[in-house]
Amino acid sequence: MTQQLNDFSVTRKWPAQHPERIQLYSLPTPNGVKVSIALEEMQLPYEAHLVSFETNDQLSTEFVDTFPNNKIPAIIDPDGPGAQPLALFESGAILVYLAEKIGSPLLPTAPAARYETLQWLMFQMGGVGPMFGQVGFFHKFAGKAFEDKRPRDRYVNESRRLLGVLETRLTNRQWVMGDAFTIADIAIWPWVRNMVVETGYNASELLGWHEFPQLQRVLKAFEARPSVQKGLKVPPRG
Repeated sequence: MTQQLNDFSVTRKWPAQHPERIQLYSLPTPNGVKVSIALEEMQLPYEAHLVSFETNDQLSTEFVDTFPNNKIPAIIDPDGPGAQPLALFESGAILVYLAEKIGSPLLPTAPAARYETLQWLMFQMGGVGPMFGQVGFFHKFAGKAFEDKRPRDRYVNESRRLLGVLETRLTNRQWVMGDAFTIADIAIWPWVRNMVVETGYNASELLGWHEFPQLQRVLKAFEARPSVQKGLKVPPRG
C-alpha cells in the first residue's frame, strides 16, 4: 500500500508547509540537535517542527501514533526507500539513515572505519547520553534536592570515566575518528557541551572539566562549525 506524507498522524498536528522536504520533529536538547546538526552538515532540505515538552506535545495522540516511543527527535522522509515516506525515531538510527541516504562521508564506507564509527555512536547512545542525563537530573533538576548525594556521585563518577575514555581517544586525533568529522562527533559533542555550559547542566566544576584539555580543544572546534551553530538553534523555541 502506497503511503503519502499526510497519511502520518503527526502531520495533523504539525502540517507540512514544504511536504517535499524531510520533516523534523524536535526540540533543541542534546538529543534533538544531533539531527538538526546532521541535516545542516549534509545540506539536506528539511522543515523543522517544535515539539514542546511544556505542553506535552510528545505525548499527543498524533505524535505517538507515528512515533510510538514518544521521544524526540523524529523525522519523516517523504522520499524514503523505494520512493516511499519513512518515519523514524531514535537519533542514532536517524543519523545512520541520513548519512547512508546520500552517501555522506559522515559515515565512512570502508568496513572497518564504518563499524568503528558506529561503535562510538553506540558509546554515546548507551553510555554518554544516559549517564550525563542522570548527572543533569541530580545536579540541576529535581534530584538536586535529595540530601543523599550518593546517587549523584555514582553518575558523576561514571560520567568522569566516560570523559576520560574520550580524552584518551582524542590524544593526537582531530575528531573521534581522526581527521574526519563523523556522525559519532555529531552524537557525542552536544552532550559534552550541555554538561559544561551554563545554559545546560553547568557541571564543569563537578566533573573536573579542567582535567580534560583534549575535550576542551575538540569542543571548541565543534562549536565553531557553521552547521553546529545553526543546528543548535533548531527548532527555534517559541
